[in-house]
Amino acid sequence: MSPKGRPRAFDRDAALERAMRVFWQKGYESASLADLTEAMQINAPSLYAAFGSKAGLFKEAVELYTNKVGQRIKHALPMAATAKEGVTDFLMQTALSHTSPDQPHGCMVVLGALHGEEGSDTPCSLLRERRLDNVTLLRERLERGVREGELSEKVDLQQVAEFYATVQHGMSITARDGASLEQLMKTANAAMAAWGGLTSP
Repeated sequence: MSPKGRPRAFDRDAALERAMRVFWQKGYESASLADLTEAMQINAPSLYAAFGSKAGLFKEAVELYTNKVGQRIKHALPMAATAKEGVTDFLMQTALSHTSPDQPHGCMVVLGALHGEEGSDTPCSLLRERRLDNVTLLRERLERGVREGELSEKVDLQQVAEFYATVQHGMSITARDGASLEQLMKTANAAMAAWGGLTSP
């Protein structure tokens, strides 16, 4: 039996994953301390002792989401033989992930904190940086396509990258609104139908 007054030990990793799902489903602002502590099965003092603050918990939850859920989507880009295949797989993996029946629909990075306090170290700025990372990843794969002779040097790679990142963000919102996997696959295919025009010199 634990000595009187000693805090009950808890599984930090499991608690963090449960918190991630609360933030994913409700967003940073709407996820109350009561929501988080109930899901994590700990009390508020334990949350603050382990994570410092709600914002600190959110930051770790975003990191977990990025490494656990987001990697399946991002890995599609470098693994594909061509840039076009990479972008296609990127959107298809997005459709699969955002409609998976065993997790909240949509993307935590897109939906987690669209509104809130501005600043250099806030939930809003954290997710903004993560969204911009996707544009960078897309552009890097397109640049590789140029180096390998698949794409012309005259193509506006930034525009192409921003276009497909924007499509992905929209897929997240429609998934949260109830769009099915089939509907998101159709969106992905429609976006890829624009590839020829976007990548023509």
